[in-house]
Amino acid sequence: MLRLADIEAARVRALLSCYGLELALVAEGEPIPGSYWGECEAGLIGSQVFARADTPVHSVLHEACHLIVMPKERRAQVHTDASDSIAEEDAACYLQIMLADQLPGVGKTRLMQDMDAWGYSFRLGSTRAWFEQDAGETQAWLMTRGLLPLDDPADISKVTIQTR
Repeated sequence: MLRLADIEAARVRALLSCYGLELALVAEGEPIPGSYWGECEAGLIGSQVFARADTPVHSVLHEACHLIVMPKERRAQVHTDASDSIAEEDAACYLQIMLADQLPGVGKTRLMQDMDAWGYSFRLGSTRAWFEQDAGETQAWLMTRGLLPLDDPADISKVTIQTR
């Protein structure tokens, strides 16, 4: 599983800052504030995403994407549990896959493999199958909120980033 220590944390920090989020690094061995799953999994408090060097990249992106897809007024109140609905959970999963291509050394394919290894479950049996064949509603949900471009939803670089 790809960990934050395996990539440039500065690139993750820069990506998250585009969405008005802050990557807060936690010292090795210290508990991660706001972590829903505990251990090495990323945590959330307000617009901060907490992670250690051993935090899986998919976890950092997933928790960040929860914040990205929610309204700003709710974001300010988040502590640990960001889930509001199945639609938002699916949107966080889809968006984390899209954002993986923005990080050198990560990419969609690797992120989907790590999601499967971690235990994400989708009705078609794998993250890739869901992403490629069963995520139409999620894609539309993201497009209507301006988080994916309407003309080419596969190209997230066309999104005008707004700190919702």
